[in-house]
Amino acid sequence: MKRERFDELEAALTELRRQVDAVRAEGPLADIKAVRNFEAGSRVAARLELSTGRWLRGTDAGVDVMGDGSLIAFAGGMRRRELEAEGEAVYDAMREHLADG
Repeated sequence: MKRERFDELEAALTELRRQVDAVRAEGPLADIKAVRNFEAGSRVAARLELSTGRWLRGTDAGVDVMGDGSLIAFAGGMRRRELEAEGEAVYDAMREHLADG
């Protein structure tokens, strides 16, 4: 786990996008066959989160990079809820959630 601090939301989003691109560049995850089958699209390759950093009443948002390269944006830390966004729109959804926080 790696933590970084940023003074501006845009700088944090730019770094998050760079890290997402790096994970996607590694290629898809393989399907796993164990007790049940786990397809690449149902596996999380990386979870990247941004937080306003306030101890109480902080605002969190992030993105799950799935094993097939798709992105799922979410709001919240412990209690996550999916943000309605696909593709590049996940960054806009996160920006809006964090700015409103």
